[in-house]
Amino acid sequence: MEGSLNLEGSLNMVGYGLAAIGPGVAIGLIFAAYINGVARQPEARGTLQSIAILGFALAEALAIIGIALAFVL
Repeated sequence: MEGSLNLEGSLNMVGYGLAAIGPGVAIGLIFAAYINGVARQPEARGTLQSIAILGFALAEALAIIGIALAFVL
């Protein structure tokens, strides 16, 4: 058909693209809270940094699991 929209690819990738918004927002909120906490109490930097890194790792793990599922399914 002339002029019709031809979509090729997998809808799994579209689903992953939408699902990646969640971890992206979560990582932004984690580091915004970390910066805010350090600005308020600089002496708590070490404790807040370890908590922020843990939160980052958990949020990023969700994105990695999502991309794995997008390729598997």
